[in-house]
Formats: sequence, C-alpha cells, structure tokens
Amino acid sequence: MRYQELSHWLSTVNEPLTPLPALPGDADADVVIVGAGYTGLWTAYYLAVADPTLRIVVLEAEIAGYGASGRNGGWCSALLPTSLPALARRHGRPQALAMQRAMQDTVREVGRVAAAEGIDCDWQHSGTVLLARTDVQLGRARAAVDEARDHGLDPDDLVLLDAAGAAARCAAEGVRGGTYTPHCAAVHPAKLVRGLARAVRRHGVTLYERSPVTAIRPGAAVTPHGTVRAAVVVRATEAYTPMLPGHRRTVAPVYSLMVATEPLSEATWQRIGLADRETFSDYRHLIVYGQRTADGRLAFGGRGAPYHFGSRISPDHDREPRVFAALRRTLGELFPVLGPDVPVARAWGGPLGVARDWSASVGLDRSSGLGWAGGYVGDGVGTSNLAGRTLADLIRGVESELTALPWVGHRSPRWEPEPLRWLAINAGLRVMSSADGAEHRTGRPARRATTFAHLLGH
Repeated sequence: MRYQELSHWLSTVNEPLTPLPALPGDADADVVIVGAGYTGLWTAYYLAVADPTLRIVVLEAEIAGYGASGRNGGWCSALLPTSLPALARRHGRPQALAMQRAMQDTVREVGRVAAAEGIDCDWQHSGTVLLARTDVQLGRARAAVDEARDHGLDPDDLVLLDAAGAAARCAAEGVRGGTYTPHCAAVHPAKLVRGLARAVRRHGVTLYERSPVTAIRPGAAVTPHGTVRAAVVVRATEAYTPMLPGHRRTVAPVYSLMVATEPLSEATWQRIGLADRETFSDYRHLIVYGQRTADGRLAFGGRGAPYHFGSRISPDHDREPRVFAALRRTLGELFPVLGPDVPVARAWGGPLGVARDWSASVGLDRSSGLGWAGGYVGDGVGTSNLAGRTLADLIRGVESELTALPWVGHRSPRWEPEPLRWLAINAGLRVMSSADGAEHRTGRPARRATTFAHLLGH
C-alpha cells in the first residue's frame, strides 16, 4: 500500500512511511493499546512519561496515523461533539463548564508537548473564525455567543464579529458577521501523529505496525501474529471499532472528505485573508471546515458522503466524486478569487466515529481491565489528547480533575441494527443538507434541522 496517497498530509511528511516490524509472536505487557492514532499514542505517551517502568505495547493494523489522525482537517480545537447546553442538561452547568475548560487547556497542552518533543507539525495557535453569510446564520452566531455567556464562558472565549470584523479575518463572499474563538490551532495532522509515534518510542513504548487486532478480551489483544497479554487493554480504534467482534454497533463510521488546492499566490491570500492561519467554517448546518496550510494551500473539507450499510469501511469509500465536486463549488462560492475551476491538487477522505448519542467518552472498567476512548465525531485532534491524559490517570489509579470530568465512564447506547442504522444516518445527512437549501430559499431558519438536533440531544 502507498500510504502517501491516503491524504495530502501523509504525502507531505518528508519520511518514507515504511511500516515498523509486526508483532513477532506472543508477548506480555502491563498495558496493551489497540490503535496507533492520536488516542492510542497520547495514552502511551502520558503513561510512559508518568511511569517509565511500565511495559507498554501499541498494536496498529497499518501504520501510525493511517486513520483519521493522518487525514483530518488539522483543527486542534476545544470543540466537543456534544454542545455546552446539552452537557449542562445532562451533568449540570459546573460540570459542563469544567469539561469545556479542560478542552481549552488541551489545545495549549498539545502545543506544549509538540514543542517539548521537537515535533514540527506547523503549529499555529490563532483561533477559529465562524462566518455568517445570511441573516439566519447571523442569528445563530448571536445565539451561540449568548449561550456561551449564559453557561459561564468568558467574553473572550467566543466573540461576536460584525461584517467588517469577520471579513478582516476571512474575507469570504457575502460575509455579514460571525464569531471568533481563540481556542484552536491549525496543525499538520500527519506530522503531529508521526512525530508523536517517534516520541513514544523514545520514551520506551513498543510499537508494532501491520499487526491488526482481531479480538479484544480481558487480559489480551489477539492478532494473527500472536497475542499480547496485559492487565489493561485499551481500545483506541475510533471509526474502525465496528471491525472488532462484538462492536459492530458501538460507533458508526461516517465519512468526511477533503480537498487541498495548489499553493496560492500572496496576492490571492491578501484577498482571502487568514493572515494568521486561523481555521475557518461557517454557520451552515452541513459542516464544512478549512485552514490555510503552512505552505500556502487551502485545505477544505466537509460532510455529505453517505454512510455505508453494515458500518462497512473500505478504501473505495475514501473518494466520492460528487462530494469532491461539491467541496470545490463551495470553495468557489466562498472565495470567488479562486475562479470557476478551483485548483485542487489532491482530494481524499476517511471515516470518523459517531456514537449513538453524539457523545465522546473515555473510561476504564476496573473489573475487566478494558479501557476505551472515542466517539469524537470529527473533533478528535484535541479531544484525543484529553482522552489520553485521562486514561493514563485511570490506568495508574490516580484521582484527578481529569478523571472527575463528566465524560469519564459514559456509555453511549448501541446503534440500531441494520437497516435502521443505514436509514437513520443517511436521512440525517439529507436533512441537514436540505435545511441549508431551504434557508437559502426562504431566508428563515429550517425547523427540520432544529428537530433533528433535538433528536440527537443537542
């Protein structure tokens, strides 16, 4: 397999991506971690730093960063898939605010570790601008700011922008306002995950690649090459979780796709903005996201690809010409300076993990020794770091502010069996897409989107 072809990010890491040796046979460890994406590697990192005597093994089916960690939009943000009001309804406002503050701290923590470990990942901590390009979207922006204040966030945590203020950061066509939060960094995600893999190995962690785990059970992770026995087994497989026996309905793998332009001229960037490499999105319902890369490209992605029956994951699903065309159209609409035929250099995609209640979670069952983290719904660059630090505390038996956060020990319901799962997820994608169209035609908020959000507990 040519791993460089999986994403623009993996094609620009300046290393050969040659897999490390596979597990050579049965082995013993104190902790075995399944998955060498962000979650698994952060967990290994914090465990190894806290207790160098621990025998830690990480098992990866392909190479470190093969999944979403090497293909995402490069937002290290304080975003959670569950909204602040929804968290407050479930756990109370103090706990919801504690969770949000922990995520804000996490953005700084990722930057700190990257600097300390010498991981050159094009880190730029300049925040996120969310644009409002219609009156309806501007109403959502105002409501988001009011909501943040009502739940205890500081004025600087989410700032309402007028048209001039929003355009000064990101001069998209027809901007009427928006919001800005400082709690996000643009990052080259593949450089981060590959650098993190090197860091954990320097700290004494054993990483086996091309070692797919076929079963997880208390005390063991099983591969075709052998079994690793350990008191603690951590599942860090996110969208690939349904491939494990007994986990078909644990999360649903939903695809997100991206495009990256050729490097743009400085004159073009002067018209687009993003001078500080802010990440950007807008207040439409069907999510889009973008960043200005360190080498002067626009990397832009969004939802819209279908969910595949039976939670099927396949390289064939990484590319959907219809979605790539829609992303190019959207980029052209946002930034007409790019011209009618947006100069796309590379297009790619991959699955992300969606829990049934749209809630990320982390936990450790002490009776079985089985740990887990995931359900990030695309917000995993930052959330995975918080998960790794939390798992490290849980595994070591340390009570901390992190282990008291409300997502610890949360158990999401299982997804419905097929065909209900296929019908529900794809219906939801259509609802959000049609809601944007309805708002554009009528100039009024689309009730269908609000109803669907309520069904998800948002």
